[in-house]
Amino acid sequence: MSALPVRPNHRKNRARRILIGVAVVAAIAGFNGPAMYRYGSEQYHEYKINRPEYKAANGHWDFLDVPAKYKINTIHAALLHTGKVLLIAGSGNNQKNFDAKKFESVLWDPKTNDFKHIPTPKDMFCAGHTQLPDGKLLVAGGTKRYEKLQGDVTKAGGLMIVHNEDPDKPITLPAGTKFTGKKNGKTFVSKDPVLVEKAKKVFDKETGRFLRTEAGLGRIYVEASKSGKSYETGTEDNYRVHGLKGSDNRNVYGIAQKLALDKKDFQGIKEAYEFDPVAEKYITVDPMNEARWYPTLTTLEDGKVLSLSGLDEIGQIVPGKDEIYDPKTKKWEYTGFERRFPTYPAIFLMDNGKLFYSGSNAGYGPADVGRDPGVWDLDTNKFTKVPGLSDPDLMETSATVMLPPAQDQRFMVIGGGGVGESEKSSEKSRLVDLKDPKPRFKDGASLDKGTRYPSASLLPDDSVLVTGGSEDYRGRSGSNVLEARTYDPKTGEYTRVADPRVGRNYHSGSVLLPDGRVMIFGSDSLFGDDANTKPGVFEQRIEIYTPPYLFRDSRPEIGAGPKKIKRGGSATFKSPDAAKLKSAKLMRPSAVTHVTDVDQRTVALEMTGTADGFRVTVPKNRSLVPSGWYMLFVTDDKGTPSEGVWVEVP
Repeated sequence: MSALPVRPNHRKNRARRILIGVAVVAAIAGFNGPAMYRYGSEQYHEYKINRPEYKAANGHWDFLDVPAKYKINTIHAALLHTGKVLLIAGSGNNQKNFDAKKFESVLWDPKTNDFKHIPTPKDMFCAGHTQLPDGKLLVAGGTKRYEKLQGDVTKAGGLMIVHNEDPDKPITLPAGTKFTGKKNGKTFVSKDPVLVEKAKKVFDKETGRFLRTEAGLGRIYVEASKSGKSYETGTEDNYRVHGLKGSDNRNVYGIAQKLALDKKDFQGIKEAYEFDPVAEKYITVDPMNEARWYPTLTTLEDGKVLSLSGLDEIGQIVPGKDEIYDPKTKKWEYTGFERRFPTYPAIFLMDNGKLFYSGSNAGYGPADVGRDPGVWDLDTNKFTKVPGLSDPDLMETSATVMLPPAQDQRFMVIGGGGVGESEKSSEKSRLVDLKDPKPRFKDGASLDKGTRYPSASLLPDDSVLVTGGSEDYRGRSGSNVLEARTYDPKTGEYTRVADPRVGRNYHSGSVLLPDGRVMIFGSDSLFGDDANTKPGVFEQRIEIYTPPYLFRDSRPEIGAGPKKIKRGGSATFKSPDAAKLKSAKLMRPSAVTHVTDVDQRTVALEMTGTADGFRVTVPKNRSLVPSGWYMLFVTDDKGTPSEGVWVEVP
């Protein structure tokens, strides 16, 4: 009799398979748990930030779709009255680009997302720029030579001061002129031509008696004709100039201190250009009198432009020789007085025509010269310090904004760091009211972390978007701050909003667009990893922040109206939302570099309602409202701003 087959125990087998499956999943999870967690977290984060209610409360970040051929190392950006944005890289802090004379600018149209290459004549990397009254952008200065760190310098060199004791004529020495030390016997060669002014005869003011002759001076960079440490000099020496004859041989000579193999800083250029937004090209104008790298340009009340600071053609801070550009004559003239600042000082035009220096700067220069904030009277060259900074040694790479409305003359300085490559950074916001009879800085609301290089943009709802930056120098040790917040000048408080996706530090900035969004660009990290073992790569991705007010059901509109409004004059605009309008303002378009934008300001306008629109009146004050192009915004009873409409104030 045959045995019957055994009935399998299905429940037991199924349980065994489930246990094995769980064990396998557990084993895989053990190896890949962190990755799975990150994936799950990222998926949830994407879900969260894209929910309508989240956007309405916090805004939203998107990457700008930039075709590969238009991606550049954006150092500077400026909004033009055509509504387009000029992105300037120059060589983009890239030695290979510089050596290849690859200088780049790109024009972007936010409405169509079209891009266009703009021929760029010189290396505008670390130039200065500002808006002119006719809507052109003045760009001046830039890079003549890149820095060389100690160890990379093969030929001894440095500054040669050329003296001319002839009171009758100046003299020009060509590039390649040789200088030989009378004591050390070593020969050095000039890299560029130099004009040496004629000597000046000095007389007694009371008697008219001749006192002395002061030699005319010229500054030039020289280096040894051969490589090696043996060509260094240790002390000051007097140098004979080769190729001179007769009286020139007696009157012209050089004096140099130590000429060595130490670090050689960046060197500036004198070239200046106006960018024409309509023709969409750079137009050459007269060069500055002084070469400048990292200068600041500030438009004054009469439409002229002050240029100051920067590193000269030798790589040293320009010795206080400030100069002014006249857009009508296209010429530069010295102010006739000296005022010394570190590079890229944040200088703002006040409503009384004076200038306010906030203390923000880009760093190059002595640690004890020109760092105190204050009010500067250009008519008298009087500088009145503004006290009260609780951390005056942490002002490098800070951001400064003129809080809205500009009529209040209140400024905020945000974040910053220690001198040079310091790891120190500040989380503070310092406030000062310049209408106070005795203005003094006071600490305001703080950021969560110490932040160098924060970007700050005025928004048309009168808040300030503060985003990006890093805790350490150039994002060192993975210290980028991936946070954004808005500051309310009325309450004095920050509100955290959606976080950006890209870290931003050195060479970054932000620009308000006419539709109320904000473009954030750049970042030049020193290292590419948290352990500081890989070199950094310039951040070419551009982000667009859409604030919460653009996620509301509707926004007010500005209809037909004039294209020009005189200072002190009024103008009427149509609007389908006339009954809901509560305020109007003019906003000067951005021109930003290294997180500082001296052109930003929001001017409140008197506004009255009409049957089918509104009427605005522009303040008469020329310093408060410099000539130029502005974006006109209105806000409704919910605080929602319209899209900006371009108007010109002649």
